[in-house]
Amino acid sequence: MTAVTPLSASTSSQHLENQQRESARGILGAAAANGSLEPAVLYWSGTAERFHGASDQGYYTSGAPETAFGRMLGRSFDRGGVAYNVRLSFADGSGGQEEIAMVYQGEPSDNAVSATRTVVLLDDAQLLDAGGEPRGETVRESSRFYAPDADSGSVYNVIRVEVVVWRI
Repeated sequence: MTAVTPLSASTSSQHLENQQRESARGILGAAAANGSLEPAVLYWSGTAERFHGASDQGYYTSGAPETAFGRMLGRSFDRGGVAYNVRLSFADGSGGQEEIAMVYQGEPSDNAVSATRTVVLLDDAQLLDAGGEPRGETVRESSRFYAPDADSGSVYNVIRVEVVVWRI
């Protein structure tokens, strides 16, 4: 005899995990296709050294950013029983990788799934103001952008956007 609890692995929980993974992939793919993924990674306040409207920790804790990408995440995951994190990783300029959180809703559970997409930032990519408009400062000109200039050519850095989703 085997005890089955709500947290036991089953075909239905595997099905839910597959759905969540495909939702995360779909959001990242749609955001890349409609041009809203790059603006989300550029939605940075150099003065505050965090994403616009983020908590004092530098990331969003109770929802997504006020960007098109953030609204896509919210429509898909901001409902009871689902949590998500969005992490950005990039070259640190010395041959290593660095990571920051854009959205952090807690430590993922064992049933978490993830999807990733990359964004290539060119030297002339402009940071956005709190209204989502270019503020006239490029990533290369900014001394307070989270990612350093990791390339001597026209590519500034490559940002890996990872969405991690899990049931709570």
